[in-house]
Amino acid sequence: MTALNFSLWAVLSLAFTGLAGCSASKQEELQAWMVEQRAATKAVVTPLPEPSKFSPQPYDPAGQIEPFSSQKLTLALKRDSSQTTSNAALIAPELSRRKEPLEASPLDAVKMVGSLLKVGQPVALVRVENLIYQVKTGNYLGQNFGRVTQVTETGLVLREIVQDAAGEWIERSATLQLQEGSK
Repeated sequence: MTALNFSLWAVLSLAFTGLAGCSASKQEELQAWMVEQRAATKAVVTPLPEPSKFSPQPYDPAGQIEPFSSQKLTLALKRDSSQTTSNAALIAPELSRRKEPLEASPLDAVKMVGSLLKVGQPVALVRVENLIYQVKTGNYLGQNFGRVTQVTETGLVLREIVQDAAGEWIERSATLQLQEGSK
């Protein structure tokens, strides 16, 4: 080995020895700090509340109607019919009026494609079979006697009159949303 190589080797070995000595003391400091922190920190665990006592209720079928009997269905239908007969005269479609063109198409075939203001009133643009129609509040739409109650920029709200299972006329709400990007 030459003197230059020997001195370079000596300097490097001293540097590595010094670094190794420093890292050991840092490691020991870190370990001591961790032990100190663990000792200082106490876990606080709140105890769980006692579970409530379950007390089963006995089933006493005496004097009660069986849940799946026809008698129970009859009572429910009588109760519902007494409530709806008072409202039946108030809710009924106008069968004698002349139908509008948009009442021939089902509501799912009608697409709202835009809106505009016409004489200060909002008007919806709807497409049915590639024809565009203007619809405003009060117009009829769909096959369920749907009357437009509100027109906004993003949709329109209808009040439809349909028959329920018992044959009574009831109201239901339907909406038609703006179809963005449709062709």
